[in-house]
Amino acid sequence: MPPFPPTMPTDPTALSDTLARWYDEAEQARLEGLADAARSGLERILAHDPRHPGALFSCGLLAFDAKQFDGAYEWVSRAIEVAPQAAFYDALCVVQIKRRAFPSAVEAAREGLALDPTSRNLHYCLGVALQVSGHPEEAALAYRRLLELQPDDAQTRAQTRAQAHANLAVVIKDLGFLDDAERHLKQALALAPANLGARASLATVLLAAGRYEEAWPLFEDRWANFVGEDGSPVDARVTLPMPQWRGEPVQAAGARLLVLPEQGHGDSLQFVRYLPLALERFERVGYICPPSLRRLYEESLCARWPGLVMLDDTWPEAADWDWHCPLMSLPLAFGTRLDSVPHDVYLNAEPHRVAVWGERLASAWSPPLPRVGIVWAGGHSGLTEDRARSLSPRQLAPLLALPFVNWISLQKTDDPAKRADPSVQARLIDCMDAVTDFADTAALIANLDLVIAVDTSVAHLAAAMGKSVWLLNRFAGCWRWLRDRDDSPWYPGVRIFTQTRRGNWDEVLERVSEALLQRFGRSAERMERAPASPSP
Repeated sequence: MPPFPPTMPTDPTALSDTLARWYDEAEQARLEGLADAARSGLERILAHDPRHPGALFSCGLLAFDAKQFDGAYEWVSRAIEVAPQAAFYDALCVVQIKRRAFPSAVEAAREGLALDPTSRNLHYCLGVALQVSGHPEEAALAYRRLLELQPDDAQTRAQTRAQAHANLAVVIKDLGFLDDAERHLKQALALAPANLGARASLATVLLAAGRYEEAWPLFEDRWANFVGEDGSPVDARVTLPMPQWRGEPVQAAGARLLVLPEQGHGDSLQFVRYLPLALERFERVGYICPPSLRRLYEESLCARWPGLVMLDDTWPEAADWDWHCPLMSLPLAFGTRLDSVPHDVYLNAEPHRVAVWGERLASAWSPPLPRVGIVWAGGHSGLTEDRARSLSPRQLAPLLALPFVNWISLQKTDDPAKRADPSVQARLIDCMDAVTDFADTAALIANLDLVIAVDTSVAHLAAAMGKSVWLLNRFAGCWRWLRDRDDSPWYPGVRIFTQTRRGNWDEVLERVSEALLQRFGRSAERMERAPASPSP
């Protein structure tokens, strides 16, 4: 970086030329990753021209690169105030997506498109902002518009169109159109065969359609689409020195398999069914177990299959194991088809703990009506999928008003917005503050006649125990529940109540109310009922 001149030129043309030269030097430093030098150069420009739009914008880019998104927002906004440009709005939209300010991101993209309707980046950013904020119809329009625009060169055209096809496919899958989603994903892969995210998305489309044999190999790239609470990509793939077992014959006697955890508690509860099957191929199977599940698995699985061991939630010594397999790769290893899903009951609650919880429930409410457990919201509140699958407590009020069942809360959440309000709480027995892990939850569930739950871990737990479960399923829900079915090959005891229109829980709850009346209402009418309240 040249030294700061002792004096500034007084001639306007010379001043403009000097600032332009400084700006070019600062930009070159930024592009080369020399953040400190770039920042010094930009500060020098702004000291002489506080409204220099390029310098303001570049400061925003530096802040963005440093993950200082609030600062990036301030800098880019100042640049827009001075000189509105489509590229500035493009950056502002990305910044707002990172800040999870989705309405503002949509607004920024649309203001930028008003300046440049042919901007491919702005159409893409608009689509992303609409998609992650839960507006799939509008997002689909943005991506379709992007596909109508032609980039300048063949390489850019292929990359841009591939990602647009992939994103559009995810959106229209969420709108319920599996065939169209499959077509767009195959177009994306034809343009960019190395697009692992498109392969992973195609896997979920095929799984939702029940085409398991085609899907499982593609599902091995699921890691490419993992995101964290803030929507940022998460690199969750683990590289180990031992080979991954993919179902091939194991020749060595005494071979040991290490099974790796992944994703959420519901995924673990669904796929640990494969651990006993793995013992048919290996002398010893170890599972790196999340702490909240360990007691349940040790009592349900390890007690029955001594060759199965639950490991601490840390990486063990590689030398102790001969093979490894991610938990959700086991269906591939076993060649699982739709008609060969292992669906025996495989989890249970410890009998003494069941009795303790039974006594607690017996003293909590009278008369002795049927006991129905209820879960109305999932975890990971920041994710689009959770907003789609979860109900608010107030939405449940008409269901909880039914007088012929005792409602038991199975809801566990750290999000205050998901907690039952006083009017709903009055209709619930809620002992969840005393639940320390899934072994406690299992003991509580064992005392119930039915569990009604959204698509979350408790639904998997109850179903894996053989309990009758009614699943409140969002429109075009998770692949594991397939499409257009009210039963599940994974759990014989599950009955699925799916939204017929996206976001409409009212009609789902109406159907559930009618089903409850058919199952419990007639017998409950013969009981002598009196007003009752749960004990504290």
